[in-house]
Amino acid sequence: MLRNKKRVLHAIFLFLFVVGISFVFAAYQPANPQHNAHGKHNNQDTTESWEIEVLEEEYNAGKMIIEHIIDSHEWHLATIGHTHITIPLPVILIHDGKLHAFWSSKFQHGHSSYKGFRIETEGEYKGKIVKYPEYNYLDEEIIHVEKEAGKKKVELPVDLSITKNVAAIFISIIILCWIFISVAKRYRKRKGEAPKGLQSFVEPLIIFIRDDIAKAAIGEKKYERYLPFLLTLFFFIFLNNLLGLVPFFPGGANVTGNIAVTGILALFTFVIVTFSANKYYWKHIFNTPGVPIWLKLPIPIMPVVELMGIFTKPFVLMVRLFANITAGHIIILGFISLIFIFGNMQWGIGLGASLISVPFAIFMGLLELLVAFIQAYVFTLLSALYFGMAIEEHH
Repeated sequence: MLRNKKRVLHAIFLFLFVVGISFVFAAYQPANPQHNAHGKHNNQDTTESWEIEVLEEEYNAGKMIIEHIIDSHEWHLATIGHTHITIPLPVILIHDGKLHAFWSSKFQHGHSSYKGFRIETEGEYKGKIVKYPEYNYLDEEIIHVEKEAGKKKVELPVDLSITKNVAAIFISIIILCWIFISVAKRYRKRKGEAPKGLQSFVEPLIIFIRDDIAKAAIGEKKYERYLPFLLTLFFFIFLNNLLGLVPFFPGGANVTGNIAVTGILALFTFVIVTFSANKYYWKHIFNTPGVPIWLKLPIPIMPVVELMGIFTKPFVLMVRLFANITAGHIIILGFISLIFIFGNMQWGIGLGASLISVPFAIFMGLLELLVAFIQAYVFTLLSALYFGMAIEEHH
């Protein structure tokens, strides 16, 4: 038994070491002093132009971290030399009543336009696909002049594109369906036998959620009604938290660190609570028992506070998951960035920084494995508590 535990710990350490090294290579974007910001070749050999280009292409830690945690229209796999290996994703737009569908490779990593559409790289629409109606082919100098004059017209099409996070959600759904369908088949074939393989991993988690979350928070009588949702919630968050720690395909997407995703999960909880609530729940909100009458009339202080609580609870669910997952990714990428920040000063200093940054990144990876489970558990537990409060009977 002790030998098996050691093997598991060694496997986890090796996995995190590989992840840490992968983050180092994924974070590094080599500079190309032969190209300017627009990717055009510059044959001028003057000191002034060379200095400008180096400054533009210098390693930017903040930019690298943001690019790794936000959504995108392509799935970056690796950078070899000056070549970016990516998986293009479908771009689906509706503009002026017309449907436009094409691959994101048409944008050439955001450096060009296609049919007048372009991924905006700055300003209030940064990261969004915009339309410049006055040009069929975008001239960078003309656009710059229009921006300076404040005359540039921008239109936002309806964007139904399959982004990196959307594709990652599809992948996680496929993985979850494969896991639970195969486990269900195994249960049918091996009735009454001890769990084996995936069963031995999934069954303790299911029993844990059923007994320690659903039954404890909702009650013995009504917990089964909400158990499927709680199980789906827990495993979806847990799996995407784990995949977000893997910097290579099919991992690397920051699904649970996207506030739109956590917001939708919190919205599901809010809707279920609202439509499941009994009359005693609403009575407690608008006429809280045991509260002095002067806190209810003539100024309804307590009803207003309780009513605000209905909306603050899902809001806290949304922000907690988003903030914890995003903060963990930023810290790990920050440690990796130190290697290149000090390496730009002198390669020896960068090598010395790596001896500190890589172990700290591995430690944060271990901590993130724990956080991946804790955040899924907390989100599921709080949802169950809200369900229990909504259907609690009057004593």
